[in-house]
Amino acid sequence: MRWAILGASNIAATRVLPALRECGETAAVVLSGDAARAEDYRRTHDIESATDDLREAVGGDVQAAYISSTNDKHFDHAMAAIDAGLHVLCEKPLSFDVTQAQKMVDAAAAAGVVFATNHHLRTHPVHRAARKMLAEGAIGDILSVRVSNTILLRQALRGWRLDGVGGGVVLDLAVHDIDTLRFVTGMEPTTVTAVGVCQGLSDGPADAAMTSGVLGTNTLFSLHDAYTVPGGVTGFEIHGKSGTLVATDCMRPDPTGTLRMITNGQDTAVPLEAVDNLYAPGIRAFVDAVRGDGEPVATGHDGLRSVTAALAILQSIDEGRTVRL
Repeated sequence: MRWAILGASNIAATRVLPALRECGETAAVVLSGDAARAEDYRRTHDIESATDDLREAVGGDVQAAYISSTNDKHFDHAMAAIDAGLHVLCEKPLSFDVTQAQKMVDAAAAAGVVFATNHHLRTHPVHRAARKMLAEGAIGDILSVRVSNTILLRQALRGWRLDGVGGGVVLDLAVHDIDTLRFVTGMEPTTVTAVGVCQGLSDGPADAAMTSGVLGTNTLFSLHDAYTVPGGVTGFEIHGKSGTLVATDCMRPDPTGTLRMITNGQDTAVPLEAVDNLYAPGIRAFVDAVRGDGEPVATGHDGLRSVTAALAILQSIDEGRTVRL
């Protein structure tokens, strides 16, 4: 398929464009609000054409759109692409507003186009192995889950993520944590209680946050998300009635990490499938879905659920109370 790249972003340049080409797809046009930036991006990344006009970007000879513009533009860009009859792969979060996110999902269904969310961690070998083991009852009923997603945000990325356009650490990292909880455990978050602070990188939305809550009826979870931690090791622990899964170094864009199972006093490394990158499998599944074969790795509904919970976390931070989903 020929793709419109809506947003001249770093993630598109470093991750998605290489994945598209690995899968035999074509980047036909790139959109940026700045025409000069669009043209420079086009030349740098060998894209056929460039524009600063949204209608032009979605109205040409393209069949799909990848949306990696700043978060505040996701809704407008997705709706324009859907109205033009394009299949859409959208970065998280789908929107700053649950109603808008629902409209995106509904509009795609009404138009008969595939709409997916780029929750790339679903293709991570650690996450997939943990999901399979839990489904098979490897550690019994799940009691609690703890996720750590702490990094030191690179200087080059300390722009829109730290202001109202990005929404801070919650809409960047915690939204991935929520999807990880849903994907790996198969359970939905039902309550969240959160605190967020600014630890030196931002004067606006929180650059560090901690969240506790409940999955389903009685499974506890906690999230630690931060842009401010040098040397942080990302990962998650899942505690069951008969054992624990410990996943390390597995919440970033690369297929690194380990998974261990601790049962009956034995600590065992879990074999993992070999994956070169986390983005190409999602592109392949998306293309297959367009052809009528299966579903995307993360659907629009999955994106709706993750942003609903992330926005509830922000509400809890703002209002100082537990929020029910």
